[in-house]
Amino acid sequence: MPLTSPPLAISLDLDDTLWPIRPVIEQAEAALHAFLCERCPATAQAFPVARMRELRDRIAAEHPQYAHDYTRQRMLSLEHAILSSGEDAAHVADAFGAFHAARNRIEFYPDALDALERLAARWPVAALTNGNADLERIGIAHRFAVFVCAREAGHAKPDAPIFHATCERLGVQPSQLLHVGDDPLLDVSGARDAGLRTCWINRRDEAWPEGLAPPDLQFDTLAELADWLDARHPFPENA
Repeated sequence: MPLTSPPLAISLDLDDTLWPIRPVIEQAEAALHAFLCERCPATAQAFPVARMRELRDRIAAEHPQYAHDYTRQRMLSLEHAILSSGEDAAHVADAFGAFHAARNRIEFYPDALDALERLAARWPVAALTNGNADLERIGIAHRFAVFVCAREAGHAKPDAPIFHATCERLGVQPSQLLHVGDDPLLDVSGARDAGLRTCWINRRDEAWPEGLAPPDLQFDTLAELADWLDARHPFPENA
């Protein structure tokens, strides 16, 4: 549905929308391996980074009931790796802690923080993510009205319940919420099917996938979306 009227609120994906996620996960995997080398050397030897990644993927496939819970998948993977290496499962929590701390050391896209501040100054903004970013650690929790993650919601994008839960938390109807994200399926198609308006942030200059209905809006950066909203909707209805 076209944006002929301003949204009453905005929901915003995090990974690959505010920051690139691949280097973040790579540094988190490296931090985890360093922890294991120090505290669980047998596990580190048996499960170097590439093999630990394979294990995590296998655990995820074997436990589809946790498809919405990346933390649980990671914890199960660590438990399996440590126990199968003959070491103490008491290390699992600290091992995950090392991973998670590094996972939350992120580098924003150059435009992202300023654009987020501009949006949050005018609209209630929800962080809506399948991932396990910690907004307090990252330092941006105060910029969001609500935080909705798949682990707590019990559903992951593109399933409609997580989008509807976000609408409920914000106190708006689906048609009044603009969802913004980088993933054509998880963000755009999922949000559209749930009745939301949609914006695709296409930072990598990708072609839109065949077979998916296009987004209502498309920009290369979050700053371009903020500029567009400022130009066309200078006074939000909920201001």
